[in-house]
Amino acid sequence: MRVVIIEDEQFAARRLESMILAADQQIQVVAKLESVEESVEWFRNNPHPDLIFLDIHLEDDLSFVIFDKVQVNSPIIFTTAFDEYAIRAFKLKSIDYLLKPIVQEELNNAIRKYRDMVTPAQQMVDLSSIYSLITRQNPTYKERFSITVGQKIKTFTVPEIAFFYSTEGISFMVLKNKSEYPLDESLEELSQALNPKDFFRINRKYLVKIDSIANVHIYPKSHLKLELSPLPKEEVFVSIDKVTAFKKWLDNK
Repeated sequence: MRVVIIEDEQFAARRLESMILAADQQIQVVAKLESVEESVEWFRNNPHPDLIFLDIHLEDDLSFVIFDKVQVNSPIIFTTAFDEYAIRAFKLKSIDYLLKPIVQEELNNAIRKYRDMVTPAQQMVDLSSIYSLITRQNPTYKERFSITVGQKIKTFTVPEIAFFYSTEGISFMVLKNKSEYPLDESLEELSQALNPKDFFRINRKYLVKIDSIANVHIYPKSHLKLELSPLPKEEVFVSIDKVTAFKKWLDNK
């Protein structure tokens, strides 16, 4: 079975690939795609796979845009961090889905469900209907964080936050007053929970808030270095593959 993973977080894509191979080593992951643009190009120039694992919210747009630009007849298993309302919609549309963070047993069951189908056509769904169900919702975003500090619980609101960063598998929240606290959530989970108008994942280690960016320095070959406030412990660059989306995000402000 040939599989394509569409996921803009490289760590999540690698983890999903490992889980897929753990479910069945005979499965071949033929491509891991990170954006709408890259996916459209790939589908235009390659035989379509037997199955697609599809993240809904990609770096450059919702993944539904892919199917507006190119005809894809492969069945889909969604990987999503959307709320329970959207999950119920997926169920009603007979779409298989994996709620992030993905659990191996649920992945195994999803692959088993796909194989139990008589024909792949049974998995075909009205993607435009699902797109409408998701985009017409009024999204709610995280407004505060509760942190255990010793024997106390401290609560911080989003306006107090400057940025988030990750090191050695641990995420940290940095406040405008320069204090920082470890979090249980990954940067990927934080990206989903926070308002995308205010926060942007500039690379695999940093999720920055718009008002924490003091300056943007332009380097050769389209590299962008951010001057954040408060100053982080290292130089912070926008990943080259995120530069275009980052500029659009700045413009939207």
